Amino acid sequence: MSKRMNDTFLRACRGEKTDYVPVWYMRQAGRSQPEYRALKEKYSLFEITHQPELCAYVTRLPVEQYNVDAAILYKDIMSPLPAIGVDVEIKAGIGPVIANPIRSLADVEKLGEIHPEEDVPYVLETIKLLTTEQLNVPLIGFAGAPFTLASYMIEGGPSKNYNKTKAFMYAEPKAWFALMDKLADMTIRYVKAQIRAGANAIQIFDSWVGAVSVDDYRTFIKPTMARIFAELRKENVPLIMFGVGASHLAKEWNDLPLDVIGLDWRLSLREAREKGITKVLQGNLDPAVLLAPWEVIEKRVKQILDEGMERPGYIFNLGHGIFPEIQPETLKRLTAFIHNYTSRK
Repeated sequence: MSKRMNDTFLRACRGEKTDYVPVWYMRQAGRSQPEYRALKEKYSLFEITHQPELCAYVTRLPVEQYNVDAAILYKDIMSPLPAIGVDVEIKAGIGPVIANPIRSLADVEKLGEIHPEEDVPYVLETIKLLTTEQLNVPLIGFAGAPFTLASYMIEGGPSKNYNKTKAFMYAEPKAWFALMDKLADMTIRYVKAQIRAGANAIQIFDSWVGAVSVDDYRTFIKPTMARIFAELRKENVPLIMFGVGASHLAKEWNDLPLDVIGLDWRLSLREAREKGITKVLQGNLDPAVLLAPWEVIEKRVKQILDEGMERPGYIFNLGHGIFPEIQPETLKRLTAFIHNYTSRK
């Protein structure tokens, strides 16, 4: 890195004492920023991610605007899927839509392998640009977890109930595990390439895994996640797990070889620790609170910070991503408040 890195976030990931609580926000790069909205009038998401200079700018912007302690690479969890033969399009107002959904073992067997240097060179180039020239905070790389990717691939797009995905899991276990293996292989290769390119930490988003029960998680998903994290562990960078509406799975994640558990607002930090969660925690303000008056925001944030600081190793974040109505000025003020309130200097 050309500048001295502020490594507060990385130290918190390792459970070390820090001078203040580090903060970053999921979806901090994107829809809530006027500069980004102006870009989106000219370019699609995939077009931005295919241009390293432009993608690096979008990734870097919230760090400069909000003074957060980490950047997260701007891209989508769908980014690696075309490389293995998935016909995916991000449709405005809908999300990822897949033209060739998975219906059988034969469909799973048609999926190929990812070769990141050939298939997604622009992702790796963006990481190199950011980590060698542009950032003075750590860069978080990321990937979607197999269950969440599979849910899009089986449903053909976003779903409210994941009925087709679960039906496939129950009725076609051989095909299901074959799909989990293919997606695990892809995830491991893709993430290792991000780390080789310079990513300082990795977050795995299992956004929709909250839809399954603990028993189903243990049977159909956890073995795959254990393999992914065991492989990534060898790379010696902090590993973060996050899902939405998945508080009932936090104890399952606590068993995995990862460093940080990201919680949403449905489970408080104190309750998580009382339930035996020993990993570093990240979270967990409901982003909707950021539309409330500042006094309300401050009260909620203080409560979360007080609980977070009861043990070393805590990172402030939201319980889900920023949405477009949240004002950049609120995020700037929030970051400054967190840094000041928790400063040990």
